[in-house]
Amino acid sequence: MPAPSGPPAHIARIVPFGQGRVRGLGPEELGVHGDQMDRLVALGLPTVRGLTAPVSRARELTDVAAAREAVDLVEELAGREVGSLDRPMLLRLVPSAAVPAAGLPPDLPALGVTRANAAGLAALIGRDSRLHEVWTTVLRSIAVDALDVDPDDIDDALADVTGQAQVTALLDVIDRTGTAPFPDDPAEQLALAARALLGRWDSPRGRRARRAQGLPDDLGLALHVQALHIGPWERSGHGTASSRNPDTGALEPHGTFHRGVRRSAPTLPGDGEPLSALPEGTDLLRHTLATLEHHLRAVAQVTFELRDGKLALLSAVPVDHPSPRAGLRLAVDLANAGTIERSAAVRSVRPAVVSELLHPQLRLTGGEVELTQGLAASPGAASGLLALTAQRALELAAGGVPVVLASTETTPGDVPALVASQAVVTTAGGLASHAAVVARGAGKPAVCGATGLTIDRARGTVSANGHTLHEGDEVTVDGRSGRVYLGRIDVRPAEPSAELDCLLTWADGERQLGVRTNADTARETEVAMRLGAEGIGLCRTEHQFLGDRLPVVRSFLLASDDRAHREALQALTDAQREDFEALLRAVGDRPVTVRLLDAPLHEFLPHDEVYEDEEHARRAVELREVNPMLGLRGVRLALLNDELYTAQAEALFSAWVTVTREGITPGLEVMIPLVSIPQELVLAIGQVHRAADRVERLTGVRVPYLVGSMVETPRAALMADRLAEHADFLSFGTNDLTQMTFGFSRDDVESRLLTHYIGEGLLTASPFAEFDPDGVGALVALAIERARSVKPGIKLGICGEHGGDAPSILRLAPLGLDYVSCSPQRVPIARLAAAQAAGKEDA
Repeated sequence: MPAPSGPPAHIARIVPFGQGRVRGLGPEELGVHGDQMDRLVALGLPTVRGLTAPVSRARELTDVAAAREAVDLVEELAGREVGSLDRPMLLRLVPSAAVPAAGLPPDLPALGVTRANAAGLAALIGRDSRLHEVWTTVLRSIAVDALDVDPDDIDDALADVTGQAQVTALLDVIDRTGTAPFPDDPAEQLALAARALLGRWDSPRGRRARRAQGLPDDLGLALHVQALHIGPWERSGHGTASSRNPDTGALEPHGTFHRGVRRSAPTLPGDGEPLSALPEGTDLLRHTLATLEHHLRAVAQVTFELRDGKLALLSAVPVDHPSPRAGLRLAVDLANAGTIERSAAVRSVRPAVVSELLHPQLRLTGGEVELTQGLAASPGAASGLLALTAQRALELAAGGVPVVLASTETTPGDVPALVASQAVVTTAGGLASHAAVVARGAGKPAVCGATGLTIDRARGTVSANGHTLHEGDEVTVDGRSGRVYLGRIDVRPAEPSAELDCLLTWADGERQLGVRTNADTARETEVAMRLGAEGIGLCRTEHQFLGDRLPVVRSFLLASDDRAHREALQALTDAQREDFEALLRAVGDRPVTVRLLDAPLHEFLPHDEVYEDEEHARRAVELREVNPMLGLRGVRLALLNDELYTAQAEALFSAWVTVTREGITPGLEVMIPLVSIPQELVLAIGQVHRAADRVERLTGVRVPYLVGSMVETPRAALMADRLAEHADFLSFGTNDLTQMTFGFSRDDVESRLLTHYIGEGLLTASPFAEFDPDGVGALVALAIERARSVKPGIKLGICGEHGGDAPSILRLAPLGLDYVSCSPQRVPIARLAAAQAAGKEDA
């Protein structure tokens, strides 16, 4: 039989750090660590002196002659002698595979310690050197994995001894039961250490670890021999540092420093001293980390040693998940320095980071007690006293007390209380429910569909997860995770920054999609404009009839005769004109899409069964519907009350005339909701035109406006070409379109059905949270194609909350929309996601 082939002849059995790549070697031979050290040397950074035994020749290091060659070379590179008490140095043996792998054998530090020099080395280091702990680690590993000592014998020997006595006990066990005594010769120690690491890697446990990661059984190890300089306690040690302060994002070394010899075991959190304790300060570390950031194009993390005031890197890796502020400032800094293009900086920041910076976040410690969990309906975090009714929430808030409103669900009548509260929790409803939509618009954290929470208004209690709280007890709401906690938890405030503004400005230059906002009031509009919205893509006029305005629309709906009807209609027009004037002033010269009344009737009818008179009660009974979401709402209500949309449009056009006399010229877009039949749109457009004619007669001004249709029913999507014959624009209401396409009640299925469906793998996410590309997406794509076949230049947008969800925007962008629209607080997320979507299309 032919002899097995040996290692490639051109690969030396030891390769000094910094020479591997010069010799044409990569990580497949140098291992991950060796390749990394080569790169650090090439960057001119201070690194620990050492060498690599390549993968194909690592086993040769178990031979004493090869190990002696390695020891001699490291001594030559470092200018010191292993084990000597004069300018002392030890060795560390480090394993690495050709690819990142878990389950690697632990490093073996402190090779070169002997019975003769241990006390002297410990004295040189100084107080609390812990050298015996490090040496114990080495002795145990070599004893078990290289000298065949029974682990039980070691455990018995160490059972009743501590400190330096453990070293003596271990050496005695090795002398008695090992295949050879522990040697004093550093080369012999290194050969045994190499045998121990390779043996552990080849063990059944090592192979199981590789299989669990999908790595081949025969994946080899490279072995790295590092110089470990020994210096005095006051000026020596080791540590870990990242390049950015996680709280501020500034380029500032952040980590811990430890005196003495580095142990193999991970350092316990909180152990050690701050980096400010470094004997020589952090300037050299700062320069090194800055260089690494430009090389890695990421926040850098290093492990290092400091010996006699000299820094030496042991490793350097990118931080996978830096803090939001650190990642953001890094991207902007690298782009400003010319290391990366601005487009690359835009692509490097996750849209979720923007959300975290713009909303308060909890400072969790791990000791919090969870009351309940529901759907993360609106981001942010807040603490407050529980209020179980809207009235109680308003009373507490009026006294300056932070409030959390807890309710089964919310109604338009609850909106003033919701806005006054710090957060809202509901036991019913989903991501598109009334509470969720209003909370997002108001920038309040919300948890919806918390089905595990029981609210007992009669007793004034809430119960969940074995806890019972009373109204007035304090809770904390995390709208990002959907969790509600007992008591008050520290909240980190929102942290918008100049760097975020800079990055979003760059994003605006990259994106092709416009970004508008869903805003119903002047206050919401002002917030959205500050956050970069280019206009309003959806003003839900029914949201203007909330709180004190609710009786106005209720009186119109319940009017029992023509006189009452006319009076209610006039009151509605007057109220809307005032709201529209404020809204148009806030939007300025930007476009504004105003959706005429769309909400289901049940949202406006009394929920407490209290009516002004018997006639109102009778009319309310007549208007009750079994399925109000599919009942008399939207354009259907307008065609049965043909002055309704005319009155709303007249109020809008009159407001426009008023603000234009102040030098403001918003672009008006009037949207007809819930259209399924083209003729519905035609008739509703006629109502709008009548309003324009009436305003022109009264003011002498012909108001310019566009009129279009909301596409929120599957039939409207399928008939988009017919709608486009009459419409100047189409806007996809993906909340309702998703509901009707799936046949999912958006208020009922999320907390019950969808959680189960996602858990069973039927869905990957709630289609109300992430846009469905297959069903709803097919309808939207078909509608766009058909609409543009009739009217190529027709304006197309999306006004469902998918317009503020980054994964959804990536799916929507290729369809050919002109803009997306979302709640004010999500505008920056949409700006960044739209830019990243444009980059993905160009790639």
